[in-house]
Amino acid sequence: MATVELTRFRVDPAREADLLRARPAMLADFRADRAGFLDAHLVRLPGHEWLDFVLWESPEAFAASRAKGANRPGIAAFFAAIGELVSSEEGVTE
Repeated sequence: MATVELTRFRVDPAREADLLRARPAMLADFRADRAGFLDAHLVRLPGHEWLDFVLWESPEAFAASRAKGANRPGIAAFFAAIGELVSSEEGVTE
């Protein structure tokens, strides 16, 4: 079973282009620096909200990633475009 991270957030319309420009570098930084990172999908929702669906090998890999925070430039640029965290959840695939 993989661990699923579901993070819902809002982005100011003026920052949406920044978010999308930062995404490839964020994913590259995750691949280079986050053991257990498997994949991620960004979903645009109504009302300037987004859902980031991220797959991890294990809960430990997800926890280790969270502890690192925005430690690399691509990750920091992506996080900087986020205006407000709506929710963050963790689950497992069956």
